[in-house]
Amino acid sequence: MHRRAFLTSLAGASAAVAGLSGCTKGDASADTKGAATRPLAAEVPAGTSLKIASYLGQQQLQLKLAKLPEPPFRVSSWANIGAGPDVINAFRAKSLDLANNAGIPPIQAHYQGFYAKIVAIDITRKPNYLFATKPGSDIRTIEDFRGKRLAFSQGQAQGVVLLRALKQAGLAYDEVKLIPLTSNQFLTALQSGQVDIAPLANNQAPAYLKQYEGKGAHVIRTDVVDLLNLLWAPQSVLNDPAKAAAIAAYIPAWAKGQVWTYEHPDVWNEEFYVKTQNLTPEQAKSITALANKPLFPPSWDEAIKWEQETADLLAEGGFVKRFDVSSLFDHRFESIAAKAVPAEYRR
Repeated sequence: MHRRAFLTSLAGASAAVAGLSGCTKGDASADTKGAATRPLAAEVPAGTSLKIASYLGQQQLQLKLAKLPEPPFRVSSWANIGAGPDVINAFRAKSLDLANNAGIPPIQAHYQGFYAKIVAIDITRKPNYLFATKPGSDIRTIEDFRGKRLAFSQGQAQGVVLLRALKQAGLAYDEVKLIPLTSNQFLTALQSGQVDIAPLANNQAPAYLKQYEGKGAHVIRTDVVDLLNLLWAPQSVLNDPAKAAAIAAYIPAWAKGQVWTYEHPDVWNEEFYVKTQNLTPEQAKSITALANKPLFPPSWDEAIKWEQETADLLAEGGFVKRFDVSSLFDHRFESIAAKAVPAEYRR
């Protein structure tokens, strides 16, 4: 396979995401028991391809800058998809084979009856999200959220960060007003005053504050983390031995790409934040200063425990039904990422 195909332009590889939603059943052909016990193929069969999510083009840019070896499969499309609900819809439409998300989308997919599994994990130790206020707000602490309108997406990382922050502050769900939105609606909701608070990614805050800090908007930081940065795939994809082998071959590149980005913040700031996101060098530096050191655990025990706590937290609020999250992990892939990186990145 040619490098040009592997690092193909994002502009020419947008995914056709079907408008599917709701709690309909997933791929009825999914074998949720037998496939996960079949050994992974040692080699990727010729002609194998994957459709991989690359939100804002970050995945292939990492691979290009890190100058990683060509993969033994073809990337038929790099999909500009990042939000959990959008990923689930793309999985359903079979327009996506592999995605990078936080821990909550696989829980939401399970609740909707769609079969998918986690195949790689990166542990996040520092907060990736903060809480932004609407312009003119006097909210200064999480405790001040009582009685306020909070942007909430139960199928995304921002949702679980909000719920964990409320629990930490001792606030019950009925003491606040959760406004159901998706994360791509948060900024508009803040700007219009539809909500008082919205959780934003660290990399969203500089641009928001630049525009609205002079009008009284500000941010509230906490120590609440969203522990899991992961790769996951539909069970129907994992049931295909060729595609499962391709995913196993891609995981080391995914892990090494994150390590390279962490070790080369100045290059990443210029090539991604400045050139593609139109941020200033100062704004880019403020984002990477908060970046997490990538950590790929050889064992998924901590991740499973955290995922179970998250599912239980959602169940307490009536957002999902209780279930055993161990069914979300495909242990055939458990040690692949850790083996691909230096010892200091294995935790």
